[in-house]
Amino acid sequence: MTAASPPEILRAPLVVEFPFTRSLGPVQSAFLTGLREGVVLGVTTADGKVMVPPVEYDPVTAEEIRDLVEVGTTGTVTTWAWNGSPRPNQPLATPFAWVLVRLDGADTAILHALDAPGPEAVTTGMRVRVRWAAERTGAITDIACFEPAGDGEEHGEAAPHSGEFGDAVTGIIAEARLDYTYSPGRAQTAYIAGLSEQKTIGERCPSCHKVYVPPRGACPTCGVATTDRVEVGPAGTVTTYCIVNIKAKNLDIEVPYVYAHIALDGAGLALHGRIGGIPYDQVRMGLRVEPVWTEGGRYPDHYRPTGEPDADYDVYKELI
Repeated sequence: MTAASPPEILRAPLVVEFPFTRSLGPVQSAFLTGLREGVVLGVTTADGKVMVPPVEYDPVTAEEIRDLVEVGTTGTVTTWAWNGSPRPNQPLATPFAWVLVRLDGADTAILHALDAPGPEAVTTGMRVRVRWAAERTGAITDIACFEPAGDGEEHGEAAPHSGEFGDAVTGIIAEARLDYTYSPGRAQTAYIAGLSEQKTIGERCPSCHKVYVPPRGACPTCGVATTDRVEVGPAGTVTTYCIVNIKAKNLDIEVPYVYAHIALDGAGLALHGRIGGIPYDQVRMGLRVEPVWTEGGRYPDHYRPTGEPDADYDVYKELI
């Protein structure tokens, strides 16, 4: 008799992104508007230090600061690291150096890219200048990169600046994004494979006997591997919940709706799920629910009431 082959470990590309709109205060507004106009601004702290990029509160005294100054567009590299394999959306598509540059008139350094032919062309202490983007909109990317400058180029001093520009930038959209390949590992691969058969598979700790769903491959309490697989559910109990009143982008669910923690029968902790088939204001702790699968769905679309009496609080209080 031949032993069954273990399931293939799954892998898939995953994108995590958190774009959000940020309002700018007077200091950051002046800084980004200045970049659009080809001007680099810093701020002077209580002890006379010029910080670029500017901050809104003194790092030593925590007092609000608004004393803006204009600094030079040339500066000195204070440290650097070579990037031989640029990633998508980085400042340059060809290999470049990440550099910290102390602009003339500033006491702190700004991080950006340096366009150089190779690491042998980059040194600490080298002189560089700003290369402005062809089109500027009021963002840090208005500085396309830095480029080598001659030793004789200007060494400017910081000069007071009002920070006033026409059509000031007052808000930005911050694009935070991470692309990577995710592998769920042995335990979660088995869990996902079970979902394809409309089963929920957990793993039991051999020490404390808690059944983890989704399984993690090890018990976080006892620190031992979990290999004993257990099918739980399909029914479960609502342990706690929240009513969602704000519609999420790209989510085709009308608000308000209920998102709950559901302790499936036999599981040692609750998982998340949406509650349907019942008015949102009738969902309650202890409600007995069961999964609803859509044709071809890879996981339950939502959970609906089973019609059973509510579970007693003592049954699920340890799972809240």
